Amino acid sequence: MSTAALPLTRLSVNQQTVKQLSLPELADGCAKEGITAVGLWRAPVQEYGVERTARLMRDAGLTVTSLCRGGFLTDPDRAARARALDDNRAAIDEAAALGTDTLVLVSGGLPPGSRDLAGARERVAEALAVLGPHAEERGVRLAVEPLHPMFAADRCVVSTLGQALDLAERFPAHQVGVVVDTYHVWWDDQAPAQIARAGRGGRLHAFQLADWITPLPAGVLLGRGQLGDGSVDFRAFRTCVEDAGYDGPVEVEIFNEALWARDGGEVLRETAERFTAYA
Repeated sequence: MSTAALPLTRLSVNQQTVKQLSLPELADGCAKEGITAVGLWRAPVQEYGVERTARLMRDAGLTVTSLCRGGFLTDPDRAARARALDDNRAAIDEAAALGTDTLVLVSGGLPPGSRDLAGARERVAEALAVLGPHAEERGVRLAVEPLHPMFAADRCVVSTLGQALDLAERFPAHQVGVVVDTYHVWWDDQAPAQIARAGRGGRLHAFQLADWITPLPAGVLLGRGQLGDGSVDFRAFRTCVEDAGYDGPVEVEIFNEALWARDGGEVLRETAERFTAYA
């Protein structure tokens, strides 16, 4: 297992970890803490302006490691699917404009009244077949993110790395790969083997960290913990992805109301410290 601390140059702070900061505040805070990379989210980027955000990141010397998120591709209604595809094409274009080669996809949950997980996953594959060539033209990779099974009904019918790879492997690796997010896959004893599988196929497109803390809050989406506060063995996961050939950015993505209520600069500093201690 890897025991040496990662250099701070490998850290990317996902914007949601410090969502209380505006984009200019995020850029300033990262500069103060020596953080050189960020993962961005579409809504605040759109509000600030895509091109304006791209300039801000460049001027601050920040690399954009990913854009979140595309996806939500499971609706069987023809008009709804057309709208979803259009939105995902726009997300791909936004990623390219921001200078990142990775668009994270959250597949979407079961349509209302449906219990057909297999059918929903197949609709995701159909959408990837349409979106993959568009992404390739823009120099962007689609990164399918499996979410913890508790989100399968309403948010993501892809629950394991194995399921994500089953989808991704239908397409060229430079078009479609996967995200390894420790929060979502830490419990899965098949995760190490699936990480190795992803590495062999050149499909490890992103590596994200967040801890698993209990008890879960009422809104389970906001239950991610700061690194070191929960149950995840980050060094074990890091060893897996490094053994699989991954040497890219390591993105800390935490949704947590207690962190959002604190001073954002303080949270950035703590995140950098925890990254060095636990990643």
